[in-house]
Amino acid sequence: MGKGLFVIGSQPRGELSRLDSKTQQFVPYLSGLSLEGLDFSRDGEWVAYVTFPEGSLWRSKLDGSQQVQLTSPPMQVLLPRWSPDGKQIAFAAETPGKPEGIYFISAEGGQPEPVTKDQDNELDVGWSPNGDQVVFGEFGSAPRAIYLLNLKTHERSTLPGSEGLYSPRWSPDGRYIAAITADQASLRLYEVATGNWIELAKFHIGYPSWSRDSKYIYFDGNDSPAFYRVRVSDRKLDRLVSLTNVRRAGTYEWTGLAPDDSPLLLRDVGTEEIYALEWQAP
Repeated sequence: MGKGLFVIGSQPRGELSRLDSKTQQFVPYLSGLSLEGLDFSRDGEWVAYVTFPEGSLWRSKLDGSQQVQLTSPPMQVLLPRWSPDGKQIAFAAETPGKPEGIYFISAEGGQPEPVTKDQDNELDVGWSPNGDQVVFGEFGSAPRAIYLLNLKTHERSTLPGSEGLYSPRWSPDGRYIAAITADQASLRLYEVATGNWIELAKFHIGYPSWSRDSKYIYFDGNDSPAFYRVRVSDRKLDRLVSLTNVRRAGTYEWTGLAPDDSPLLLRDVGTEEIYALEWQAP
Protein backbone atom coordinates (compact mmCIF):
# COMPACT_ATOMS: atom_id res chain seq x y z
CA MET A 1 0.00 0.00 0.00
CA GLY A 2 1.46 3.38 -1.00
CA LYS A 3 2.40 5.75 1.79
CA GLY A 4 3.42 8.70 -0.35
CA LEU A 5 1.07 11.63 -0.84
CA PHE A 6 1.57 14.46 -3.33
CA VAL A 7 -0.22 17.75 -2.75
CA ILE A 8 -0.26 21.13 -4.48
CA GLY A 9 0.16 24.29 -2.43
CA SER A 10 -0.65 27.64 -3.98
CA GLN A 11 -0.45 31.25 -2.84
CA PRO A 12 -2.45 33.56 -5.12
CA ARG A 13 -1.00 37.05 -5.44
CA GLY A 14 -0.95 39.78 -8.05
CA GLU A 15 1.21 42.76 -8.93
CA LEU A 16 -0.70 45.89 -9.88
CA SER A 17 0.77 47.12 -13.17
CA ARG A 18 0.35 50.09 -15.50
CA LEU A 19 1.12 50.26 -19.22
CA ASP A 20 4.11 52.53 -19.88
CA SER A 21 3.29 54.34 -23.13
CA LYS A 22 6.95 54.79 -24.07
CA THR A 23 8.16 51.23 -23.58
CA GLN A 24 4.78 49.53 -24.20
CA GLN A 25 5.52 47.35 -21.18
CA PHE A 26 3.51 46.84 -18.01
CA VAL A 27 5.40 48.22 -14.99
CA PRO A 28 4.52 48.12 -11.26
CA TYR A 29 2.00 50.75 -10.17
CA LEU A 30 1.31 51.91 -6.60
CA SER A 31 4.29 49.84 -5.43
CA GLY A 32 3.01 46.79 -7.32
CA LEU A 33 0.70 45.75 -4.48
CA SER A 34 -1.83 42.95 -4.94
CA LEU A 35 -4.84 45.17 -5.68
CA GLU A 36 -7.68 45.19 -8.21
CA GLY A 37 -10.86 47.09 -9.04
CA LEU A 38 -9.24 50.50 -8.65
CA ASP A 39 -11.34 53.66 -8.89
CA PHE A 40 -10.07 57.21 -8.46
CA SER A 41 -11.86 60.20 -6.96
CA ARG A 42 -12.82 63.00 -9.33
CA ASP A 43 -10.07 65.27 -7.95
CA GLY A 44 -7.50 62.51 -8.55
CA GLU A 45 -6.25 62.57 -4.95
CA TRP A 46 -7.85 59.38 -3.63
CA VAL A 47 -8.05 55.77 -4.75
CA ALA A 48 -10.44 53.00 -3.71
CA TYR A 49 -9.32 49.44 -4.30
CA VAL A 50 -9.95 45.80 -3.46
CA THR A 51 -7.21 43.59 -2.02
CA PHE A 52 -6.56 40.31 -3.83
CA PRO A 53 -7.27 37.58 -2.87
CA GLU A 54 -8.89 38.79 0.39
CA GLY A 55 -11.57 40.85 -1.38
CA SER A 56 -11.61 43.72 1.16
CA LEU A 57 -12.33 47.34 0.22
CA TRP A 58 -9.78 50.02 1.17
CA ARG A 59 -9.23 53.65 0.33
CA SER A 60 -6.11 55.81 0.54
CA LYS A 61 -4.31 58.79 -0.92
CA LEU A 62 -2.46 58.05 -4.17
CA ASP A 63 0.84 58.08 -2.28
CA GLY A 64 -0.45 55.27 -0.04
CA SER A 65 -1.01 57.48 3.01
CA GLN A 66 -4.24 57.72 5.04
CA GLN A 67 -5.21 54.12 4.37
CA VAL A 68 -8.55 53.01 5.76
CA GLN A 69 -10.00 49.49 5.52
CA LEU A 70 -13.72 49.80 4.81
CA THR A 71 -14.91 46.17 4.64
CA SER A 72 -13.75 42.77 5.88
CA PRO A 73 -14.23 39.12 4.86
CA PRO A 74 -16.41 37.18 4.34
CA MET A 75 -17.81 40.08 2.27
CA GLN A 76 -16.10 40.00 -1.16
CA VAL A 77 -16.13 43.41 -2.83
CA LEU A 78 -16.27 44.06 -6.58
CA LEU A 79 -15.72 47.26 -8.59
CA PRO A 80 -15.94 50.16 -6.10
CA ARG A 81 -16.98 53.58 -7.45
CA TRP A 82 -16.39 57.01 -5.86
CA SER A 83 -19.33 59.38 -5.63
CA PRO A 84 -18.79 62.64 -7.54
CA ASP A 85 -18.42 64.59 -4.27
CA GLY A 86 -15.86 62.11 -2.93
CA LYS A 87 -17.85 61.41 0.24
CA GLN A 88 -19.15 57.89 -0.51
CA ILE A 89 -18.11 54.75 -2.32
CA ALA A 90 -20.60 52.48 -4.04
CA PHE A 91 -19.71 48.85 -4.67
CA ALA A 92 -21.06 45.39 -5.44
CA ALA A 93 -20.39 42.56 -3.01
CA GLU A 94 -20.82 38.84 -2.50
CA THR A 95 -21.68 37.67 1.00
CA PRO A 96 -22.21 33.98 1.90
CA GLY A 97 -25.88 33.09 2.04
CA LYS A 98 -27.01 36.27 0.25
CA PRO A 99 -27.49 37.25 -3.37
CA GLU A 100 -24.99 39.70 -4.81
CA GLY A 101 -25.96 43.24 -3.96
CA ILE A 102 -24.82 46.84 -4.17
CA TYR A 103 -23.92 49.01 -1.20
CA PHE A 104 -22.89 52.51 -0.16
CA ILE A 105 -20.25 53.23 2.46
CA SER A 106 -18.81 56.48 3.74
CA ALA A 107 -15.27 57.19 2.57
CA GLU A 108 -14.46 57.76 6.26
CA GLY A 109 -15.63 54.26 7.18
CA GLY A 110 -18.69 52.79 8.83
CA GLN A 111 -21.30 50.16 8.08
CA PRO A 112 -22.08 49.31 4.43
CA GLU A 113 -25.69 50.20 3.59
CA PRO A 114 -27.65 48.29 0.93
CA VAL A 115 -28.64 50.54 -1.96
CA THR A 116 -31.92 48.71 -2.66
CA LYS A 117 -34.36 47.01 -0.31
CA ASP A 118 -34.65 43.73 -2.24
CA GLN A 119 -31.20 42.72 -3.42
CA ASP A 120 -31.37 40.38 -6.40
CA ASN A 121 -27.93 39.71 -7.91
CA GLU A 122 -27.15 43.38 -8.52
CA LEU A 123 -23.78 44.26 -10.02
CA ASP A 124 -21.79 47.02 -11.72
CA VAL A 125 -23.02 50.06 -9.85
CA GLY A 126 -22.06 53.53 -11.09
CA TRP A 127 -22.91 57.16 -10.40
CA SER A 128 -24.50 59.81 -12.56
CA PRO A 129 -22.08 62.74 -12.98
CA ASN A 130 -24.09 64.95 -10.59
CA GLY A 131 -24.48 62.17 -8.03
CA ASP A 132 -28.29 62.19 -7.85
CA GLN A 133 -28.70 58.74 -9.47
CA VAL A 134 -26.95 55.39 -9.65
CA VAL A 135 -27.05 52.92 -12.51
CA PHE A 136 -26.63 49.18 -12.05
CA GLY A 137 -27.29 45.82 -13.64
CA GLU A 138 -28.90 42.57 -12.54
CA PHE A 139 -27.42 39.22 -13.47
CA GLY A 140 -29.14 35.91 -12.76
CA SER A 141 -28.49 33.02 -15.14
CA ALA A 142 -28.21 35.80 -17.76
CA PRO A 143 -28.29 39.61 -17.74
CA ARG A 144 -31.77 40.92 -17.05
CA ALA A 145 -31.63 44.67 -17.64
CA ILE A 146 -30.03 47.91 -16.51
CA TYR A 147 -31.70 50.04 -13.86
CA LEU A 148 -31.61 53.60 -12.59
CA LEU A 149 -32.22 54.56 -8.96
CA ASN A 150 -33.09 58.16 -8.11
CA LEU A 151 -31.36 58.80 -4.78
CA LYS A 152 -33.70 61.66 -3.86
CA THR A 153 -37.02 59.92 -4.53
CA HIS A 154 -35.73 56.30 -4.23
CA GLU A 155 -37.67 55.56 -7.41
CA ARG A 156 -36.27 52.71 -9.47
CA SER A 157 -36.74 52.50 -13.24
CA THR A 158 -35.55 50.30 -16.10
CA LEU A 159 -33.29 51.93 -18.67
CA PRO A 160 -35.36 51.74 -21.89
CA GLY A 161 -34.14 49.11 -24.34
CA SER A 162 -31.59 47.65 -21.90
CA GLU A 163 -33.05 44.16 -21.55
CA GLY A 164 -30.28 41.55 -21.79
CA LEU A 165 -27.47 44.10 -21.28
CA TYR A 166 -25.06 44.48 -18.38
CA SER A 167 -21.91 46.29 -17.17
CA PRO A 168 -23.36 49.83 -17.38
CA ARG A 169 -20.81 52.68 -17.41
CA TRP A 170 -22.01 56.30 -17.24
CA SER A 171 -19.76 58.69 -19.16
CA PRO A 172 -18.09 61.46 -17.11
CA ASP A 173 -19.84 64.15 -19.18
CA GLY A 174 -23.22 62.51 -18.52
CA ARG A 175 -24.17 62.13 -22.19
CA TYR A 176 -24.00 58.34 -22.51
CA ILE A 177 -24.38 55.04 -20.69
CA ALA A 178 -22.33 52.20 -22.17
CA ALA A 179 -23.32 48.54 -21.76
CA ILE A 180 -22.41 45.08 -23.04
CA THR A 181 -24.58 42.36 -24.58
CA ALA A 182 -24.93 39.04 -22.76
CA ASP A 183 -22.45 37.28 -25.07
CA GLN A 184 -19.91 40.11 -24.59
CA ALA A 185 -19.77 40.47 -28.37
CA SER A 186 -21.16 44.00 -28.68
CA LEU A 187 -20.60 47.32 -26.92
CA ARG A 188 -23.75 49.46 -26.95
CA LEU A 189 -24.15 53.16 -26.20
CA TYR A 190 -27.32 54.78 -24.80
CA GLU A 191 -27.67 58.51 -25.47
CA VAL A 192 -29.32 59.99 -22.39
CA ALA A 193 -30.82 63.01 -24.16
CA THR A 194 -32.55 61.05 -26.95
CA GLY A 195 -33.03 57.58 -25.46
CA ASN A 196 -31.43 56.00 -28.54
CA TRP A 197 -29.05 53.03 -28.56
CA ILE A 198 -26.19 52.56 -31.03
CA GLU A 199 -23.64 49.79 -31.45
CA LEU A 200 -20.22 51.30 -30.77
CA ALA A 201 -18.09 48.19 -31.32
CA LYS A 202 -18.71 44.59 -32.35
CA PHE A 203 -15.98 42.79 -30.49
CA HIS A 204 -15.41 40.65 -27.41
CA ILE A 205 -15.65 43.27 -24.65
CA GLY A 206 -14.23 43.02 -21.15
CA TYR A 207 -14.25 45.71 -18.43
CA PRO A 208 -15.22 48.83 -20.39
CA SER A 209 -13.82 52.07 -18.92
CA TRP A 210 -14.50 55.64 -20.00
CA SER A 211 -11.62 58.01 -20.61
CA ARG A 212 -11.66 61.10 -18.38
CA ASP A 213 -12.72 63.32 -21.31
CA SER A 214 -15.55 60.94 -22.36
CA LYS A 215 -14.11 60.63 -25.88
CA TYR A 216 -13.03 56.96 -25.66
CA ILE A 217 -14.04 53.68 -24.09
CA TYR A 218 -11.16 51.36 -23.21
CA PHE A 219 -11.58 47.59 -22.83
CA ASP A 220 -9.75 44.29 -23.03
CA GLY A 221 -10.61 41.82 -25.78
CA ASN A 222 -10.31 38.14 -24.97
CA ASP A 223 -10.78 36.64 -28.45
CA SER A 224 -7.51 38.26 -29.47
CA PRO A 225 -5.97 39.09 -26.06
CA ALA A 226 -5.12 42.78 -26.16
CA PHE A 227 -6.09 46.16 -24.75
CA TYR A 228 -8.22 48.35 -27.04
CA ARG A 229 -10.00 51.67 -27.14
CA VAL A 230 -12.84 52.87 -29.35
CA ARG A 231 -13.57 56.52 -30.13
CA VAL A 232 -17.17 57.58 -29.60
CA SER A 233 -17.26 60.20 -32.37
CA ASP A 234 -16.44 57.89 -35.28
CA ARG A 235 -16.20 54.37 -33.74
CA LYS A 236 -12.50 54.12 -34.64
CA LEU A 237 -10.96 51.09 -32.92
CA ASP A 238 -7.33 51.21 -31.74
CA ARG A 239 -5.33 48.22 -30.54
CA LEU A 240 -3.07 49.52 -27.76
CA VAL A 241 -1.04 46.54 -26.56
CA SER A 242 -1.08 42.75 -26.76
CA LEU A 243 -1.96 40.78 -23.63
CA THR A 244 -1.03 37.40 -25.12
CA ASN A 245 2.06 36.92 -22.94
CA VAL A 246 0.70 38.62 -19.82
CA ARG A 247 -0.28 36.25 -17.00
CA ARG A 248 -3.19 37.93 -15.29
CA ALA A 249 -4.55 37.50 -11.78
CA GLY A 250 -7.60 38.81 -9.98
CA THR A 251 -11.10 37.66 -9.18
CA TYR A 252 -12.24 38.03 -12.79
CA GLU A 253 -8.95 39.21 -14.41
CA TRP A 254 -9.91 42.85 -13.89
CA THR A 255 -8.58 45.69 -16.05
CA GLY A 256 -9.04 49.43 -15.62
CA LEU A 257 -7.54 52.89 -16.13
CA ALA A 258 -5.20 55.11 -14.13
CA PRO A 259 -6.02 58.85 -13.78
CA ASP A 260 -4.01 59.56 -16.96
CA ASP A 261 -6.04 56.91 -18.87
CA SER A 262 -3.14 54.45 -19.00
CA PRO A 263 -4.32 50.81 -18.81
CA LEU A 264 -4.08 48.92 -15.52
CA LEU A 265 -4.17 45.21 -14.79
CA LEU A 266 -3.12 42.72 -12.14
CA ARG A 267 -0.20 40.54 -13.16
CA ASP A 268 -0.05 37.02 -11.75
CA VAL A 269 2.95 36.67 -9.41
CA GLY A 270 1.49 33.92 -7.25
CA THR A 271 3.27 30.69 -6.46
CA GLU A 272 2.29 27.06 -6.88
CA GLU A 273 4.40 24.16 -5.61
CA ILE A 274 4.10 20.38 -5.33
CA TYR A 275 4.88 18.73 -2.00
CA ALA A 276 5.64 15.08 -1.30
CA LEU A 277 4.38 13.83 2.07
CA GLU A 278 4.96 10.58 3.85
CA TRP A 279 1.72 9.20 5.27
CA GLN A 280 1.53 6.90 8.27
CA ALA A 281 -1.64 5.18 9.42
CA PRO A 282 -2.51 5.56 13.12
